[in-house]
Amino acid sequence: MRDDQERLQDILEAIAQVERYAIQGQIAFQTDELIQVWIVHHLQIIGEATASLSREFIAQHKDVPWPEIIAFRNILVHEYFRIDLKTVWRVVERDLPVLKTKLKAIQSKRN
Repeated sequence: MRDDQERLQDILEAIAQVERYAIQGQIAFQTDELIQVWIVHHLQIIGEATASLSREFIAQHKDVPWPEIIAFRNILVHEYFRIDLKTVWRVVERDLPVLKTKLKAIQSKRN
């Protein structure tokens, strides 16, 4: 079973994968289905890894919006017909950089 540190690394790696194609910009995201699928897939990984974190870990890091991350993953996986590309892009552009910063800070404190 993977521990919290491995899950944290999974999330950071998925963020890096999103960044890999998000750098091409919003127009590329809106017009290229493969980029959309790539980004949504890695956002799902972020949510799945988050859902697998221990309760203790989540309780120790209340400044991270864990429930929202999991809820977003659930929409992406179970209600795919409701996926709004503008919302996905907002998450990529606004929320992921903040999440990345917070997770790197957590990771550096634990190392």
